[in-house]
Amino acid sequence: MTKASARPDDVNFMDPETQECPYTAYGTLRDQAPVWRDPLTGYYVVTRYDDLREILLDTEHFSNDRYSRIALEQMTERDLRMLALYQDKGWVPAATLGGRDDPGHKQMRAIFDQAFRAGKIKGLDPLVEDIAHRLIDKFIGDGHCDWVQQFAVPLPLTIIGRQMGAKEEDIWRIKAWTDAWVQRLGRMQSEEEERWSVEMEIEAQHYFQPIFERLRKEPDDTLLSDLVNTVVPEWGRTLNDNELHAEMMADTFVGGSETSTNALSAGVMLLIQNPDVWARLKQGDDKDLRTFVEEVLRLESPVQGLFRIATKEKRIGDTVVPADSILNIRYASANRDDRHFECPEKLDLDRKNAGSHLAFGSGVHHCLGAPLARRELWWGFKALIERIDDMRFAPGRNDFRHAPNFMLRALKELHIEFTPTR
Repeated sequence: MTKASARPDDVNFMDPETQECPYTAYGTLRDQAPVWRDPLTGYYVVTRYDDLREILLDTEHFSNDRYSRIALEQMTERDLRMLALYQDKGWVPAATLGGRDDPGHKQMRAIFDQAFRAGKIKGLDPLVEDIAHRLIDKFIGDGHCDWVQQFAVPLPLTIIGRQMGAKEEDIWRIKAWTDAWVQRLGRMQSEEEERWSVEMEIEAQHYFQPIFERLRKEPDDTLLSDLVNTVVPEWGRTLNDNELHAEMMADTFVGGSETSTNALSAGVMLLIQNPDVWARLKQGDDKDLRTFVEEVLRLESPVQGLFRIATKEKRIGDTVVPADSILNIRYASANRDDRHFECPEKLDLDRKNAGSHLAFGSGVHHCLGAPLARRELWWGFKALIERIDDMRFAPGRNDFRHAPNFMLRALKELHIEFTPTR
């Protein structure tokens, strides 16, 4: 155990070095302070699997409404300056699906459940497989690539971009917008940097607004067309522009690409570190590949943690959490809790409960994009297995660093060398 996280008082999740490798800190908190009040932020950080499940399933005591009275009361002068930017130049993002409680959440989610229905996602399989192989075609003859930039980023971004009405040649513009949004989400920015992020989001809003307007006049078979044109029965209307712009960044492009990108990146790193797993996957057993996808999500959770607000006083384990407290629920810690997973740090293709991880959350707020993410990971790794015989880290070209972020875990780059399948 490192000195930096030997005791709860030593843990600092705002420290980029702790974010780079948070697992020792998670273990410290699970064992010594599973519901820990962070002295820097005031958040109650929850790290054990069973406690997270309890919170995620208890919508009476734990709110997901980030526009609640508590959140609004805590707006700073800096927050108000960012709000003024939206009001002056773009659209003020409304509460996202992930930031609502029932009944509003359930009513809005029905649109997404329809747009992301299983049959529609399954119907994307040929597209996902084709894009995966086309991306590999571009570098297979080189014998090397930056897996993050040349595959893990463009695969899910191209897929969600096509479903959101964006042109394929614009995906790197969209990537710049999602990067800016994610950096703001990560809570590590100066005010000047946050202003840049907001201005980038407003630029994205002006890109997508004409697409919304076109789809209202000429609906098509994309997911975005469903979101633009489906009426929420209880509201008696479709989503307005402010709601659509919020969903474009939070629940479609970030939720629908960043998490898959990060899992695809982490998965290849894990495969090179675990050659026995690679050798077994090369044998072509679909069951092993399904388990591998779940193990990547468990071990390197793309979303490290999110928030809830306690609506009333509630005991969690031995800790009484006061009403109006903000809880930071750390999915990545729960996914390595040895109280639920045997030998949790091991990548195990025989793990019976691999799919019980919390990488996609749980309960009513379980990630609606999880089926699409799983298909992207399946076809992405399957294409890699089919096209490459062996692979290794490119000597001297990797530092294996992740982007500093309080919420997400994103490998910056991953340079690999490989031998193509003959």
